[in-house]
Amino acid sequence: VQLQASGGGAVQAGGSLRLSCVASGRPFTTYTMGWFRQSPGKEREFVARINGSGVRKDYGDSVKGRFTISRDNAKNTVYLQMNALKPEDTAVYYCAADYGSRAQLRTWGQGTQVTVSS
Repeated sequence: VQLQASGGGAVQAGGSLRLSCVASGRPFTTYTMGWFRQSPGKEREFVARINGSGVRKDYGDSVKGRFTISRDNAKNTVYLQMNALKPEDTAVYYCAADYGSRAQLRTWGQGTQVTVSS
């Protein structure tokens, strides 16, 4: 699978952004899709994931209630709607595809930069 992420940018605190990640390759529904982020000097952090059918969603504690993950299987696309952004959300955001929900079979997309100013 190949992943192409987009939608990053610069926004003021309290603002919103929506990230998109388009997948190509194997049938999209066979993948659990996720978003991770990494800021300078820190380890990559789990943000959110969604299973193939879109029914099950999980979020990292730092984004619960502010971010929403969704997917459109007809468009092979996963989204991350980010609301009430904070400066600490500043990071490079990566989408990931886990084939058969297995992290050992994870494919990473290229990152997209999100910068939140106070």
